[in-house]
Amino acid sequence: MSDKIPVGILGATGAVGQNYIYLLQNHPWFEVAYVAASPRSAGKKYRECVESKWLHGANIPAGVADLVVEDANNPAKALGKCRFVFSALELDSKDEIKALENAYAAEGIAVVSNASAHRWTENVPMIIPEINADHLSVIDAQRKAHGWDTGFVAVKPNCSIQSYMIPVYALMKAGYEIKRMVVTTMQAVSGAGYPGVPSLDMIDNVVPYIGGEEEKTEKEPLKIFGRVEGGKIVNFEGLKIAAHCNRVPVIDGHTACVSLEFGAKKPSLAEIEKIWNDYRGLPQELGLPFAPAVPIVVRHEANRPQPRRDRNEDKGMAVSVGRLRECPVFDVRFVGLSHNTVRGAAGGGILNAELLKAKGYLK
Repeated sequence: MSDKIPVGILGATGAVGQNYIYLLQNHPWFEVAYVAASPRSAGKKYRECVESKWLHGANIPAGVADLVVEDANNPAKALGKCRFVFSALELDSKDEIKALENAYAAEGIAVVSNASAHRWTENVPMIIPEINADHLSVIDAQRKAHGWDTGFVAVKPNCSIQSYMIPVYALMKAGYEIKRMVVTTMQAVSGAGYPGVPSLDMIDNVVPYIGGEEEKTEKEPLKIFGRVEGGKIVNFEGLKIAAHCNRVPVIDGHTACVSLEFGAKKPSLAEIEKIWNDYRGLPQELGLPFAPAVPIVVRHEANRPQPRRDRNEDKGMAVSVGRLRECPVFDVRFVGLSHNTVRGAAGGGILNAELLKAKGYLK
């Protein structure tokens, strides 16, 4: 019998749910033991639900293919089958997702979520482990507020901001105040899920609007850079962010062009590069399997990073940066890139779960 922690996937038949199942193959700590989706999939074997829309080329993992899909709307079905769930729920409203994730937590099942519903709940941590692992401490206040014993909800942030958040935070951690930031993202079509954006909207085209993305880009970093106070997360103050978010005809990999204005103290380009090269963010002794060995990979080529060449850096979990140079309007500018369906979605969720386990929240 396996000594791995049995985990569940909510929304297991969708694009993010499939990616969880694909990435969790042979994971040293976790094993998929429960899959749940919409009522129309319930009662069927997993392979029957996804065989015509499996997105990962290779075969459906053998250990999951014959699992019977349960109705994700019934948390009690997961009892005794898994110890926590990854939430990739796709429901009609955020309120529905929030209520359902809370229902799982009330049953004693921890929820590690990709959904955006709980990102602005004050006692729900929104985690990028290399930045704000200390925010996990609000879980105790969250449990107390709801009367939960072992259940809780933790979330990961929007996929596109992860292409530059760690590099920006590394500079802040080194003592440099950042006052203003302008970000222009070029986001891959896989970020829209499956089947995603219609092909005739994307071929030979750039779509300069993604619903809700600019608001998330301008707000979510402030919570991630914030502090824990009185059992809730207080947003960071003093940083203004302006965002332009575009959908581009790239399959995987979100690219961001970032301009930064510093406070009175300004680092040189050489100092910035050294900070990025030296930054780790997570203690190595935690031994998190999905953590990149080097979270920020600095490229020196004039035309890098590029999605096709750089998105898979270190299991798709590292952020690649390049084109670091002075900015004639602000102080410096650079290009960041991360794999949106790995670091920005399922892989980021798995890393969050690994951190939660290492910190004693998942047992």
